[in-house]
Amino acid sequence: MNAVDEAFELLKRGTVEILLEEGLIELLKSGQPMRVKAGFDPTAPDLHLGHTVLLNKLRQFQQLGHTILFLIGDFTGMIGDPTGRNITRKPLTEDQVKENANTYRAQVFKILDPDKTEILFNSTWLKALGSKGLIELSAKYTVARMLERDDFKQRYQANQPIAIHEFLYPLMQGYDSVAMQADVELGGTDQKFNLLMGRELQKSSGQKPQVVMTLPLLEGLDGVQKMSKSLGNYIGINEPAKEIFGKLMSISDDLMWRYYDLLSFRTIADINELKKSAIAGRNPKDIKIELAKEITARFHDVAAAEEAHAAFVAQFQKHLVPDEMPEIVLTTESQGLAIAQVLKSAALTASTSEALRQIEQGAVKIEGVRVEDKALILGANQTYVVQVGKRKFARVKIERFLSNIV
Repeated sequence: MNAVDEAFELLKRGTVEILLEEGLIELLKSGQPMRVKAGFDPTAPDLHLGHTVLLNKLRQFQQLGHTILFLIGDFTGMIGDPTGRNITRKPLTEDQVKENANTYRAQVFKILDPDKTEILFNSTWLKALGSKGLIELSAKYTVARMLERDDFKQRYQANQPIAIHEFLYPLMQGYDSVAMQADVELGGTDQKFNLLMGRELQKSSGQKPQVVMTLPLLEGLDGVQKMSKSLGNYIGINEPAKEIFGKLMSISDDLMWRYYDLLSFRTIADINELKKSAIAGRNPKDIKIELAKEITARFHDVAAAEEAHAAFVAQFQKHLVPDEMPEIVLTTESQGLAIAQVLKSAALTASTSEALRQIEQGAVKIEGVRVEDKALILGANQTYVVQVGKRKFARVKIERFLSNIV
């Protein structure tokens, strides 16, 4: 495999789409440094692991010698990317934008090389566009094409209002690519329409259209919703080492592999070997520890990751959990099982009523933590160490089973 093929395979890893692959290969063959664009919302400067999926890809471009254009959408942020939600976003002041930009710098340079990163603000050219320029820009796209965007289409078909200014967001994001003369633009799958707008406006401006790369949205700790601070299912990159480590250890065994694929810097071959070892009987917890140490060290250091691991082990051993215990597999068609049902099905209590009494008496623990909520639901596709009293233990795996019955 030659250098261009190796670079292409590295950049392609973890992406959902590359439009067009031939364009990226051509850019790699040219040997010229690429201008790689990624836009970020100035209203949310606290980065979490979901954001790093894209940042890690930008890092790979830098390692290949290319320049990252880290765009803070201070002007487009006043419009707000249309989502279909009836929420009005308050415009940011110039001081707020600057403060958020400084917060971004402190966080993104934990991943990106500052010497190969340009931080830009789209107000630089969008303010200068003026009303005449904005009218000319609006004339480059039709309402019919704009309604092809999924959220616009759904709202239009449902007779929900769409304000005229919402059409300006994708146009301005596309114009950013023109102003920045971007060769490549990266974004989440939910940004595909906006990214393609950049290609269209570059064509109409006589520029070579950028290559578009979409990346997946990382699921949060619940394994269902995308990672989001507002949903509380996130791991912030500025959190203490013990918090990052502990949260990573709480994810399900299935979700662990998703995190390996999207967040780990290990090679695909290394990850495949880990998967083989799990199939051969290695404890998933030990594999998860390797992931937690890698990610924790990335945002702190190796010593902090080792300390977090030691603290986790000490906390786990503190509860005198035996090495050997019954392993139970329970199935459900829902998102999880009630704790009382789990205790009864795992033969840790004779009945659900006894299970509820044991919870009331403080005798039930999950992963060493006392259960106080009798209505607790244990999520599917996860493994739990469940304890009743001082001597009853079971390692319970809850699997979600979807029947084919209609």
